Amino acid sequence: MLVSNDLYKKSSKTQKIRCDICANYCKITDGNVGICCQHKNINGELYDESYGIVSSLSPDPVEKKPLNHFLPGTFTYSIGGFGCNMACLHCQNYMISQEFYNNTRGIKITSEAIVENALKYDCKSIAWTYNEPTIHLPFNKKTSLLAKAKNLKVIYVTNGYFSDKSLEEVLGFVDAFNIDLKSMSQEFYKKVCRADLNVVLENLKRIYLEGKHLEVTNLIINDYNDSIEEINKLCDFIVTELGPEVPLHFSRAFPYYKMDEIRPTRAETLYRAKEIALDMGIENVHLGNI
Repeated sequence: MLVSNDLYKKSSKTQKIRCDICANYCKITDGNVGICCQHKNINGELYDESYGIVSSLSPDPVEKKPLNHFLPGTFTYSIGGFGCNMACLHCQNYMISQEFYNNTRGIKITSEAIVENALKYDCKSIAWTYNEPTIHLPFNKKTSLLAKAKNLKVIYVTNGYFSDKSLEEVLGFVDAFNIDLKSMSQEFYKKVCRADLNVVLENLKRIYLEGKHLEVTNLIINDYNDSIEEINKLCDFIVTELGPEVPLHFSRAFPYYKMDEIRPTRAETLYRAKEIALDMGIENVHLGNI
């Protein structure tokens, strides 16, 4: 599927292009793909290689996203794809985000079929989840607009690594976000995720200012982002830069992918994090995987 030319830039001298779909801004030479492995330069044009191909389809309780304050008690029709624009060493869905290699295991489905499935299962929304949805923007947008025409809400479960252009588009059709704020350390983002913390923080502020429903998840990993100083810093950002009404989810980490040497997050760490968050004024704090 040819990507809209407002989401990439062509070189005036070569067939190299710059993808503007996410904040990596990959510069892709002819015949190659970007970091997400989903967008390919073919003769100087950008193609979405996985358009209409998904890895997962499932009706889920909306609280599983996790979204505890958006259509609570309802089901959302969850859709996942392949690839990611980060390379987190602890990824819990690495089988579809990092190690899929190709889409031969994928499920081909139309936007219309997804909406029909959501209605059949009496879901009140659809959720782009399991892998990073931003990298499937053209398919997400078409499907989401069809869903909204049927009075379904649209959810993005995302790492928040949008480009300016993609965030502008996503804000036009997404009703609720859960954003994984992985750490308040730039070093953590660089070494563990290969990304830039500041991009995520700025996008969080933009989403909040646009009045979208927003919840934040922080996966706490022993000895990586579990210090009192880091928890304080994260809570302070939410209270001062977003708002104390933004729900915060602290989630327990387990050994996965390239962090199989870690131990499951200590339960007392999560209880302490919740206490800190409540003391700092965050109104709704939830614990996950515990």
